[in-house]
Amino acid sequence: MKAVASPIKHVFLVLVCLISIYPVWFVIQTGLKSNQEYMLHPLSLPTHLTLANFHELISELPVLTWILNSVIVTLSSAAAATGVALLAAYAFVFGRFVGARQFFNINIALMVVPPVTLLVPMFIAMVNLGLINQLPSAIIFYVGLFLPFSFFFMVTFLRTVPYDLIEAAKLDGVSAIGTLRRIVAPLAGPALFTLLLVNIIYAWNELLIALVFLQQPQTRTLMPGLALFQGRYVSQEPLVMAGAFLSVVPVLVLYIGGQRFFIRGLTAGIGK
Repeated sequence: MKAVASPIKHVFLVLVCLISIYPVWFVIQTGLKSNQEYMLHPLSLPTHLTLANFHELISELPVLTWILNSVIVTLSSAAAATGVALLAAYAFVFGRFVGARQFFNINIALMVVPPVTLLVPMFIAMVNLGLINQLPSAIIFYVGLFLPFSFFFMVTFLRTVPYDLIEAAKLDGVSAIGTLRRIVAPLAGPALFTLLLVNIIYAWNELLIALVFLQQPQTRTLMPGLALFQGRYVSQEPLVMAGAFLSVVPVLVLYIGGQRFFIRGLTAGIGK
């Protein structure tokens, strides 16, 4: 039975890989087609490869500006949320303060709040602050969305750090900030990278919040900009797919480059 089961498992895994890769392949081959060829043969391989869609994106549309805005919003919100989560988790795990358990329970409850329910009150708040159509409006919203999960993730990891290390640092006269910087942060490196990557992917691909808060062409991020290519009566799928491919490349490179740390960070708190 084992001799029969092993080939079946391999065939199943190959099928799963092909199914996972096909959307990426569809994006690439559609981006290399003309709009006319796509309308005639949407699923077939391109007969005449063309880079016209990529050229149009870069030369005629403000895609580079959208990418720059996405980079600013994504890195700022992900870094801020990860940093604040590290500080809060460090205080929660290794500190003592009144209401710690209630604080943790409230944080868990906030993790299940749908972002769409916060859209209207946050929009009103940003209008009153004069931040609509400015990048900080999206950054503030993203940081608020990321913090509950980021805090929970870091607490789960920091609970695996031996408390004896913290006690030894106290006996040596190291301050709380020094302990965090010299001991806890280096040990939490893989978890911090994993959390940063998860937040980056969410912020980079997010559409609804950026579409509502960043409405002017010069302040749009990449995803809302690409959404403009889809009209009610006009469809430019090859152009959209070319833009989608450009949006996937940075995240893909970041994941492949840090895959070892990403896997270590995901499995860091399993044993406890």
